[in-house]
This record gives sequence, structure tokens and C-alpha cells, in this order.
Amino acid sequence: MKKTNLLLSAVLFIGLITLASCQKYFACNEENISSAGSTKSHNKGMNCMQCHVSTGEGEGCFNVAGTIYQTDLQNTVNSGKVELYTGPNGTGTLKYTIDIDGKGNFYSTASIDYTGLYPKVTGPSGASLHMSTPLSTGACNSCHGSGSNKIGID
Repeated sequence: MKKTNLLLSAVLFIGLITLASCQKYFACNEENISSAGSTKSHNKGMNCMQCHVSTGEGEGCFNVAGTIYQTDLQNTVNSGKVELYTGPNGTGTLKYTIDIDGKGNFYSTASIDYTGLYPKVTGPSGASLHMSTPLSTGACNSCHGSGSNKIGID
């Protein structure tokens, strides 16, 4: 009887460990979208898509993400939005709007086809910046992260 209980306990333990270790494979089913005022984000300037992918440890699989700095390029903004248009300089059709959170990050697990879209960033003061070329990736910090190509706006 003791051997049966011990064996059953071992099987249950292994089963729980297996479920816990597979959790990251289900991460893409989690919704995780930045919201105005939220401060739960982290790792400003880092390429969010290094962890927020199906085999990563991040919560949800991001389709678009990045960090927006103030014009001093040291501190991040604490609000604003990123809009994705079908034309350059905020022309064409507005397809998506993503809020910048309280730590300067924006991100979304929503299904976004960013191909052929042009971003417009609006800072807390209402000032805006446009990217003149279409996006080639939703991993904005892979080009505009902590290096010299930071996006700065007030």
C-alpha cells in the first residue's frame, strides 16, 4: 500500500512539473496590451520580442512593442499613443491604436499585420512624430531601443 501511494505521489508530482514547464507554450493565448497609466511593464529599451514569444518567458506573444522616450532621450514618457496608418505621415486609414503606458512602453498581443503600415507616435503634450518608411517588424526596440535611434517626444 505504501509503495502504491509513493508511486501515485511521484506520478502526480511529475505531472505537475510537466504542466508547469509547458506553460510558456500556451503564452501566446494570453492577452497582454499596454494601457494608459499602467506601470506593470518593464525593461525599457529592450527588444520585447526576445521574451514575449511562444518559447519565451514573457506574458503573451507580442506582435508590436517598443519604448518611447522624452526628448532628453534619458527618461521615458508616461503617456501617449502609437497609431499605425496605411499611409506615411498619418495619412491613409488608421488601422490600430496602442496606448503608451506609464513607463513609456507600448505593446500588444492582438493580431496585427504591421506590413505596409506607418507608425505615428503622439506624446503627452500632443506633439507627434511619423516614420517615413513602412514597418518591417513589430519589434520596434530592435531598431529604436536603448541605442542611438531612440524615439524621443514630449
